[in-house]
Amino acid sequence: MFIRRTSIKSRTHGEPYFTYRLVETVRTQHGVRQRTLLNLGRHFEVPQTQWAALALHIEHLLEGPVELFDSGLEDTWHTLAERLAAQLLHAKREQAPAGAAANIHSVDLNWLDLLRPRSVGLEQVCLHTLRKLGLDGQLERLGFNARQRHAAIGNVIARMVAPGSERSSYQWLCERSGLGELLAFDFNKLSPMALYRASDRLYASKDRLERLLYARERSLFEFEELITLYDLTNTYFEGNARANPDAQRGKSKEKRTDCPLVTLALVLDGSGFPKRSAILPGNASEPKTLEQMLKQLTPSPGERPRPTVVLDAGIASEENVRWLREHQWHYLVVSRKRHREFDPEQSVVVKQAGELKVSVQRVFNAQTAELELYCHSTQREHKERAMDNKASSAFEGQLAKLADGLSRQRTVKRYDKVLERVGRLRQQYASVARHYQITVEPDPSSGLACAIHWTRIVSSDETLPGVYCLRTDQCDWDEATLWRTYTMLTDLEAVFRSLKSELGLRPVFHHKQQRVGGHLFISLLAYHLVHSIRLQLKADGIDLSWEGIRRVLGGQQRVTVELKRADGTTVHVRRATRAEPRQLRVYDALGIDPRPGRTEITLIETGQRATV
Repeated sequence: MFIRRTSIKSRTHGEPYFTYRLVETVRTQHGVRQRTLLNLGRHFEVPQTQWAALALHIEHLLEGPVELFDSGLEDTWHTLAERLAAQLLHAKREQAPAGAAANIHSVDLNWLDLLRPRSVGLEQVCLHTLRKLGLDGQLERLGFNARQRHAAIGNVIARMVAPGSERSSYQWLCERSGLGELLAFDFNKLSPMALYRASDRLYASKDRLERLLYARERSLFEFEELITLYDLTNTYFEGNARANPDAQRGKSKEKRTDCPLVTLALVLDGSGFPKRSAILPGNASEPKTLEQMLKQLTPSPGERPRPTVVLDAGIASEENVRWLREHQWHYLVVSRKRHREFDPEQSVVVKQAGELKVSVQRVFNAQTAELELYCHSTQREHKERAMDNKASSAFEGQLAKLADGLSRQRTVKRYDKVLERVGRLRQQYASVARHYQITVEPDPSSGLACAIHWTRIVSSDETLPGVYCLRTDQCDWDEATLWRTYTMLTDLEAVFRSLKSELGLRPVFHHKQQRVGGHLFISLLAYHLVHSIRLQLKADGIDLSWEGIRRVLGGQQRVTVELKRADGTTVHVRRATRAEPRQLRVYDALGIDPRPGRTEITLIETGQRATV
C-alpha cells in the first residue's frame, strides 16, 4: 500500500494539477497490477516524507495487531490514518459479494480491540423525528442537493446534540458523532465552509420552512390553532459586530450590558410549536413589533377564525390592544394599570396544590367592554414580599449611610448635593422608594444638611402583594380557562430558556447579518424537533427536559470490534452497543429500533487485500 501523485490537465483551463491516491499492488492472472483504494483529492496536506509511514500505519490499523507498533508516522496524522482506514473498511463492505463473510469464526481473544467509538443514540432519535416532520423532503423540494441536505441536517442535529457554533458542529460531526453512518454520508468529505453555506440557504428559506413545518406539525399532532403567544428575547454578540445593523445596544436579558444585542421575536401556538419568527435589532421596542408579526399570520376571509393572542405587560400597550380590536383579534393580556383590587369573598380558586393557591376575581369593565381578572397567587405574594423586604433593607441602608456621613469628615454634606444623592437612590430603588416619605433638614447658616428623616408609608398597592390584573375581550370564558390560557406565557419563556441554554442560541460569534440570522434559525429548527420529541414522550408518561433526554441517550455508541482468526485474517465488526433499559423505554415510546445502524462485518486477509 502506498500513496501515488498523478499529474492531470484541467479540462477547463488546460493547466496541470496534482491529484493523490492511496493504491496497492495486487497479483492478478494478467500479472502484477496497481489498484486504487481511495482517491485522496487535490488538497492532500501530508508531506511526502510521511507518505510511507501513513500507508504503513493504515495497514496496521486494518490488520489489527493489538501490540504497540511504530510506523514512524507523526502524531499530527494519526487521526487522518484512522479516518482513511475506516473509509477503506466501509468501501470493502460495499464491494463484498453477498455471503462472502461467514457469521461463525474461530478467533483468538488475546487479539481483541475496540475502535472508533461514535455516539448514535440521540442522533438516531433526532434523525427519525426530522424525517417524520418531512424536513429532509422539504429541503429537497427547496433545491438543496444531496451534499447541501446532509450539511443542513448535520447543522440542525449537531445543534440539538452538541450545541455550539458551526465550526464546533463540524468537528463534532467528523470526530465524535455517528450521524454520518446513519445517513450513509462521510462528513469528512465536506469542508467547514459547507456548513456555513448550508446555514445561509436555510435562513434564505426561513419563511417557507416555518410554514411547511407548522402545517406538518398540526397534521401529525392534530391540535387546533386556538392560542397565539408572542414575546421577544435577545442574545449577545461576542465582539462589536459594527458591520451588522442588527447589532445594537439594548436591555440584555442576560445582563450583558457590555455587548451589542440581537433580538428574536417569536410567535408560538398554544401547543408549543413556533409559527413564525423574526430577527430584529437589539434595541427593538417590544410594543412596536406586534403589528408586523401578526399581519403575516392574518387568515384570509373564510378561513379558520383568528386565535386569541396572549401578551405580557411589556408588549400589551394601549396602542397594541386598540390595534388588536380594530383588526378583530381576540386577546388576553397582562394589564399595565397600577390600580389593583382583590376581594377574596368574590374570588374563585382556579388552582391549589400544597401551599400554592391561585384565586381569581372577575370584574366587568363597562367603559372598555372588557373583562378584568384580578388574580392572587400565594406563591407570588411570598416572592414579592421577599423582594420588597430585600430592596427596602438595601434602600434604608443607603439612606442611613448617607445620614451618618453628615457627621463625618470627607463625606457629602452640602444640602443640594444630599438632595441629589437622595434622588439617585430613589431612581435606583424605584420599586420601593415610592413607599417612603423622605425629608432633608437644611442648616440655613452653613448651607449644609444637618439631618435626614424617612418614613415608610403603607399604600393601597402595598396592601395587595401577589395580585396582578389580566384584561380580555373573551367575556364568555370562565375564570379557570382564562387563567390557564395566560399561564401559557410561561411555556414561551421556557422555550427561550431552552433555546439559549440547551440549543446553543447564545452567544453569537458571527458578525454578518445573514450568518447571525442563520445561526438563530438553526436553533429554532432544532427546537421544532425537540418539542416534537418531548410531546411524543410526554404522551407515553416520560416527562423529561431536553437535557434529561440527552443524558439518557448519550451513552449509546457504535464501535468496531476487531478480532484475529487463526489463519491471520482480521475480522472487523461494526455495531451499536446494546440499549439499556432506560434507553429502551424512550425508543419504545418513539417507535424506533434500539440498535442504531446495521451490523457490518469485514474481513481483511493479511497479504491478500484483494480478497474479501
